[in-house]
Amino acid sequence: MTGLAATTQDRGAARVPVLGLTVLYDAQCSLCTFLRDWLGKQAQLVPLRLVPAGSEEARALFPALDHRATLDEITVVGDGGQVYRGAAAWVVCLWALREHRPLAHRLSTPAGARLAKGAMLAAAKWRSAHAPQGWGGGAYRRGDGWAYEPSIGWMYLPPGCDDGSCSTR
Repeated sequence: MTGLAATTQDRGAARVPVLGLTVLYDAQCSLCTFLRDWLGKQAQLVPLRLVPAGSEEARALFPALDHRATLDEITVVGDGGQVYRGAAAWVVCLWALREHRPLAHRLSTPAGARLAKGAMLAAAKWRSAHAPQGWGGGAYRRGDGWAYEPSIGWMYLPPGCDDGSCSTR
């Protein structure tokens, strides 16, 4: 068996077509909402459903997901239950777009993955530098899972319990 055949051989994964992706983004982040709007304007080969992370809709769609983690980095959930975070989530979003699928294929290589991760780190640094300082009238999140949303009040966003390690308070 040649090296090429070994790397392109089917790895035994089920061949289930992706028919839809749900993108969870931070609605309080200006960069995230800009990119949400950009994604919505692109021609899509795979439909993207854009849902604010930590929202009631997101919790209803994915009750086992750690919704606090979805506020820290972009998370994409496939209709087959696949979960992508960070750079992999962006590559999957690009893959869903007609004009950007070739770029997604390049970013899915080992060299491309390093570039995608670097772009994600740069975006995270920009996001951190442009985060609102103090109270600005939007949502307020504490590190312990509690969040205040002016329109609905305080709410608790517990981490997902899918790994069986839920904390009992």
